[in-house]
Amino acid sequence: MFLFEAKRILIVIFGAFLNAVSLNLFLIGANVYASGFTGTSQLLSSVFIDFFGIGISTGVILLILNIPVAILGWYKVGRGFTVYSFISVIFTTTFLTIIPVEQWSQDIILNAVFGGVLGGIGVGMTLKWGASTGGLDIIAMVLSRMKDQPIGKYFLIINSIIIALAGIIYEPENALYTLVALYVSTRVIDAIHTRHEKVTAMIVTRKADELQQAIHDTMVRGITILPARGAYSKVDKNMLYLVITRYELYDLERIVSEIDPNAFTNVVETAGIFGFFRRND
Repeated sequence: MFLFEAKRILIVIFGAFLNAVSLNLFLIGANVYASGFTGTSQLLSSVFIDFFGIGISTGVILLILNIPVAILGWYKVGRGFTVYSFISVIFTTTFLTIIPVEQWSQDIILNAVFGGVLGGIGVGMTLKWGASTGGLDIIAMVLSRMKDQPIGKYFLIINSIIIALAGIIYEPENALYTLVALYVSTRVIDAIHTRHEKVTAMIVTRKADELQQAIHDTMVRGITILPARGAYSKVDKNMLYLVITRYELYDLERIVSEIDPNAFTNVVETAGIFGFFRRND
């Protein structure tokens, strides 16, 4: 467990490093903005410098914005997820301070594409190991647990605001290039993590009750338990059938491995659902 957690922390730190490289060497110099709170921090930093003459770095603003969000995540999402997410934010801020802001290419398209790719890899790796880059990820998870709405809806809203402000405050072209960077990073994140907002998990286990309780202790999701029987062993088992968001996939994998390492789990993409998604107490 110690080695696993150590590896997880190293991956989160490496993801933070890639995010910082994406920003300082590609996006910031070209006035192209990232997604979520990172892009918001970029935009605020640019506004403070250009309009008020106050030099506040993107990393410092990112850290300030994430403090109240971390408190929210601690109580509403989970302590482990929030701690690792805040580690990501702290190291992103540190790397943004250490790495100089340079523009490696004068071609804004190259900056948008390569910045989007590196940022997408950093975010995708972080999500895959059960953490996030903080900010909007935590807010989206909280809202998705309160309301049965796609997480992508909240990303779309704040990213649309970033794109609009980038076009209004600066050049309209910046909004278009920001859209390119956001599209590239989203595609990379989906390729590394998972493509759909929701996935369906089918778990064949002999410890259905223990798994059901552990899952409900962590996430508010309905579960259907079906009888199952091994074709070769002829042993009676149960199959847990549930739909979760992609942000909960890591938690589910952890729970299954802890409760029943011998369980068979199949995770498939879910294009859409009808009926109840949340558990009704």
